[in-house]
Amino acid sequence: MRTGAAAGHCGYFHEAACYGSDEELLAITMPFLLGGVAAGEPTVVSFGERNTALLRRALPADSGVTFLAGGNVYARPAGAIRAYRELLAGYVAAGAQQIRIVGELPRTTLGVTWDWWARYESAINVAYDEFPLWSMCAYDTRVTPSTVLDDVARTHPRHVTPDGRHVPSPTYTEPTEYLREDRPLLPDPLQSTPPTIELAQPTAAQARAAVYAADRGLLPGDDIEDLVVAVSETVTNALRHGQSPVCLRLWAGPDRMVVTVSDCGEGPKAPFAGLLPITEGTEGGLGLWITHQSCNHVTSQRGPGGYTLRLTAGNPHFVA
Repeated sequence: MRTGAAAGHCGYFHEAACYGSDEELLAITMPFLLGGVAAGEPTVVSFGERNTALLRRALPADSGVTFLAGGNVYARPAGAIRAYRELLAGYVAAGAQQIRIVGELPRTTLGVTWDWWARYESAINVAYDEFPLWSMCAYDTRVTPSTVLDDVARTHPRHVTPDGRHVPSPTYTEPTEYLREDRPLLPDPLQSTPPTIELAQPTAAQARAAVYAADRGLLPGDDIEDLVVAVSETVTNALRHGQSPVCLRLWAGPDRMVVTVSDCGEGPKAPFAGLLPITEGTEGGLGLWITHQSCNHVTSQRGPGGYTLRLTAGNPHFVA
């Protein structure tokens, strides 16, 4: 039997928890966590260092709450979805009837890379819906930009308030609609300069060679190898599923490498492409999923001239 606000609910019960003080955060999370432990449900916290310490001080010793190590789970949205699905599947296999998780995205995700984390918050409404999960996503209104809070309201079906109410979000947008929206694409300053390398109708092998040729040893080797994989997959998709001509442009900066791959097609039609490993009936679905796990930021743009995927390795920088 499911408990609390999720009683009688099938699938994923997804709430945003917006708070403006430590006291409000505790007022929201403590009943949620203690109620889960009392009901014998797996009860998990996935917070950063500061809020983890806050909750540990507030909870009784040996509370039964599981604290996840932050690590790299939030390095990339597609990787986070994969990791959480594995965690949830393990709890269900062990017999869990309901799982509770309260978590927060790192503050760094609320800046220039928020666009793909907004897509993550929308996509998980479907990605986790096969599991008996009740989760609260915490956002500190003292540091979260208003534009991000607007997206939080659109990607979470419900909000939980510090006084214990669970209310529907009036601006919630279904993922199949939200994920099809074209979000504004902020330019990277590197793109205001001529590209380091430009290739017309490149093969995947030529694309891989271009990344290696532009590498000046400034980025970690793993970042370069991941970008090589992503660029290869992206060019292969463009040649196989897009429309000619295909163009690759690459910019190399001191702390990042930016690659765009453009073709004259319309891009993938599946709204979850890149975030979930879609392999049936979707052109390039698996390749896009691999790409989204291999870069520090991925954006896409559709326009009258076709479709462009931008891949960034290193530290993304954009001009507002």
